[in-house]
Amino acid sequence: MTSEKYLIAIDLDGTMLKDDKTISTKTYFAIKEALKAGHEVAIATGRPYRASKMYYQQLGLKSPIVNFNGAYVHHPGNSGFATHHSPLELETARKIIETCRYFKVNNMMAEVADDVFLDDYDEQFIDLFALGGVPAAFGDLGSLLQKDPTSLLVYPKENHAAELKELLSGNHSQAIEQRSWGAPHHMIEIINTGNNKAEGLRKLTSHYNIPMENVIAFGDEDNDLEMLSEAGFGVAMGNAIDDLKDTANEVTLSNEEDGIAVYLNKKLGLSSISAQADRQG
Repeated sequence: MTSEKYLIAIDLDGTMLKDDKTISTKTYFAIKEALKAGHEVAIATGRPYRASKMYYQQLGLKSPIVNFNGAYVHHPGNSGFATHHSPLELETARKIIETCRYFKVNNMMAEVADDVFLDDYDEQFIDLFALGGVPAAFGDLGSLLQKDPTSLLVYPKENHAAELKELLSGNHSQAIEQRSWGAPHHMIEIINTGNNKAEGLRKLTSHYNIPMENVIAFGDEDNDLEMLSEAGFGVAMGNAIDDLKDTANEVTLSNEEDGIAVYLNKKLGLSSISAQADRQG
């Protein structure tokens, strides 16, 4: 077993979670064994806290958590940890909403910490994208918002998605970071400039006094690019996008093949994982 202490940062969807949104038995035991061996484990996700809390609790984590791709970093069990919240400026958000309305987008949603505001009430949209949040209000989103939003989620018409993304980059490039989701929904996620998972992780490396070169980071999508690029050990899942695989130091098996467990078992020498997982399975 290695004597080095690592901070293990793990994305949720497509990484720690299988396609059915559960944690496999082998991955669960790998993470628990890593914690038992003295390493730190943290979730780094684009999800809000309400949609990552169940996994945090299932794993029994006691670490800070990176939500909204780094726009919100807090410690659920330690009020002494300095919460980082870097939302979009309200005026910038309203201008983006105006631009999106010109493009007649399908819908827009804003999150203010854990409160959800929806432009057009749509139950299917809520089920797919609100991630357990009940809208605090819905209607003209620009008017509804009275506080700086943590993030905006835009659902454009497919034939306008690329054009809208390019326009937002041109008009607001100094103020925002945006991420695109692939098919079938082509969503655009917008947060304040300078926010990404790597910046979020810096708050954790400082908290634990663990250097970035001792960070093992797992991911699968473009919102993991900075995190995997800056971590000492950036690990792309087998199901990751090509850009992330090119950025990563290593590629492990997919989220459906216990990729995290396989990598941690080898890297950290956690040889009891397979036997425990097999007994539980």
